[in-house]
Amino acid sequence: MDYLKQNIWLILFIINYAIAISAIVTILLKNKNPAKTVSYILVLAVFPFFGLVVYYLFGQQYRKTKIFNRKHIANADVVKRFEERSNLNDKDLSKIEEFLESKTQLVHLLKRNHEAPLTLNNDVEIIKNGENKFERLFKDLKAAKKYIHMEYYVVEDDETGAELINILCDKANDGLEVYLTYDDVGSRISNKLKRKLSSSGVKHEPFMPVIFSSLTGKSNFRNHRKIVIIDGQIGYVGGINVSDEYVNGVGIKGPYWRDTHLRLSGPCVKPLQFHFLTTWDFVTDEKIEVKDVYFDEIEGQGNVPVQITASGPDTDWPNIMEAMFTAINTAEDYIYITTPYFIPNEQIITSLQIAAKSGLDVKLIIPEKSDSWIAQRATFSFLEPILKAGVKVYLYQKGFMHAKTIVIDDIFSTVGTCNLDNRSFNINFEINALIYHEGKTKELKEHFNEDLKSCKFVELDRWVERSKWCKLQESVARLWAPLL
Repeated sequence: MDYLKQNIWLILFIINYAIAISAIVTILLKNKNPAKTVSYILVLAVFPFFGLVVYYLFGQQYRKTKIFNRKHIANADVVKRFEERSNLNDKDLSKIEEFLESKTQLVHLLKRNHEAPLTLNNDVEIIKNGENKFERLFKDLKAAKKYIHMEYYVVEDDETGAELINILCDKANDGLEVYLTYDDVGSRISNKLKRKLSSSGVKHEPFMPVIFSSLTGKSNFRNHRKIVIIDGQIGYVGGINVSDEYVNGVGIKGPYWRDTHLRLSGPCVKPLQFHFLTTWDFVTDEKIEVKDVYFDEIEGQGNVPVQITASGPDTDWPNIMEAMFTAINTAEDYIYITTPYFIPNEQIITSLQIAAKSGLDVKLIIPEKSDSWIAQRATFSFLEPILKAGVKVYLYQKGFMHAKTIVIDDIFSTVGTCNLDNRSFNINFEINALIYHEGKTKELKEHFNEDLKSCKFVELDRWVERSKWCKLQESVARLWAPLL
């Protein structure tokens, strides 16, 4: 024991470098990007202990080992029958391909992932801002007849959250099956409300609980999805969490919050159901029964083709990022993007630059003031290269722009939970709806043009003349981009 006490630091350094050498060998065998490989090797070699933490958080490829397994749900007979029904015949597919032209690459890209079928005959309602979403959602929840399944990143213990929980408790008391899962870092639900949920029969589980959620900040592998399924007939997905922060109106404190959400009905609700079930199967110790009622056939009342795609450490590929990348690369006229955090990877940056230099109308709306100082500074560090390529950047001034939308060529659009940043592309669990419809795309285009009226155009000449102090802050913040 005396020897251990006298040589504790030497022993710790030996252990550190033994683990570091093992990690370095693993990195070399992966044959990945040489620049990243050299960077991780240097960090591991030069910074004992800290280097291991950095590699643990950012250097491992969790997508290959996956955070949780989907096989129990994916192999269920009910799900397989749904997949068989979802497969489009050659006649339907040829009609879609004729309409979509170059955008069929997206359909085929995601079709290889059996969990992202293209569904037809859907009805899509685009909802602008939280106050409109909650009015619509609460009405649908109160009208539920069979079951309610909900999955949210943020459920706050405030007026909006309390109203939602009261509705869920009422429906559970009426005999409905009600499941709620919420992210343990993003959400704040009091023990009192949790006891109310339990006593009413609402089954509720946190996603990947942490000991001190208030101190973890943006801890890795958070469930950033926002999903609601009601009776297997109605679904909700988009950027709006459950919190007063998202509600605008008289007497509401805080900045104006601009966001976009979707209310869906039709066959596209079933992929939402699948993704909810895989999450619920992970968060609970009990194996969930995949019931026929969850995947009953729906006679679609609309005419909108929709593809639901999810990504995260549980998927084989970064599906949403790949979809965005392909959509940008196949654009022929314009690309309009809104995102609260623009901290993209090299693929997205290069695609936007090429599109703008090729003569396409490429516009980006980001908030002038963010809810995160460091994320905003990192975002600003990416603007000069795309401005020089001809991308038009606008700073939203009315409040906080939180909508996550892309609109392309009056044909394709996407709304969901995914930001244009590394955290959304590779670390968090995200979900988006891809919409292949002229009318809905034009509606989102109108929203974009309306938002431009509340924006300030970023002029390249003035942007490059910012002080060295501003640029230094942004450059330092950019170093933390994988964390943001």
